Amino acid sequence: MKQSKPKSYDRRLTELLDADFMARLDGLDVLSRKILQGKIQGERRSKRRGQSVEFADHRRYVVGDDLRFVDWNIYGRLEQLFLKLFLEEQDLTVYIVIDSSGSMDFGEPAKGFFIKKLAAALGYVSLVNNNRVSLSSFADGITGDLSHMRGRSYLPQMAEFLLTCRDVGPTFFEKSCRQRASGRFGSGVMIVLSDFLFKDGYQSGLRRLISDRFDLYLIQVLSPQEMEPDLTGELKLVDIEDGDAAEITVSAALLKYYKRTLASYCNELKQFCTQRGAAYVLANSADKVEHLVLNYLRRIGLLR
Repeated sequence: MKQSKPKSYDRRLTELLDADFMARLDGLDVLSRKILQGKIQGERRSKRRGQSVEFADHRRYVVGDDLRFVDWNIYGRLEQLFLKLFLEEQDLTVYIVIDSSGSMDFGEPAKGFFIKKLAAALGYVSLVNNNRVSLSSFADGITGDLSHMRGRSYLPQMAEFLLTCRDVGPTFFEKSCRQRASGRFGSGVMIVLSDFLFKDGYQSGLRRLISDRFDLYLIQVLSPQEMEPDLTGELKLVDIEDGDAAEITVSAALLKYYKRTLASYCNELKQFCTQRGAAYVLANSADKVEHLVLNYLRRIGLLR
């Protein structure tokens, strides 16, 4: 039998996800912690009660209800009318928003490539389950958008989008969130991937995304060099995004203060999210994306 050559888009996808990882992703799906109604009937079992084939519960009959859904077995026993309620299959939209600013190019391994691999994994799970997927990037506002994807046939476009997305320029998070929130789209699961180290802060931007429309997840990705810096002596630090420079003397006391400040910042971001019903995850770009997806994201309920 003549073996067919792999298609170029297959090779593009495997730059982000290897075959073994994709095989394990095939058994997962995205969950919503909220009752979110899609625009069309889909291949998803939601908490919303409707008229599918899977029984959910009973409620008392009221005048005007459809008699086709009366449970006549209960009527025969109790001489009271009850309706059968069923779980309805609902369409789910997954919005994946990735940071493509210059700071994503920092670290070893780089934060940006970790984020792209993670976005590819989440997009893969969503597309193979026929969820609707919208993927966008931001820096100084929304810099790229790939919307209304549905089904495996969009995997090549997703991979191409992620691999050609350049990590450059400054970040204006509030502007990016304002543009993203003002777009014409419905409810769904929104996942934002970034280091969240913004000079303009994260609060005003996130307030634009936190609403009943979205089941919001924030995944903060930091490099090992940011979490455990190995620096000493006289240094000149240059901001990778806007070129701002500062000369400092790195000492043990300064490193201790830095780590304490970073931990406090991350904890404040986590509290900001949890107090408003959003989920927060901290990830290290040196860790394996596979472990984060297959273990931790399943444990917190984003995936099943």
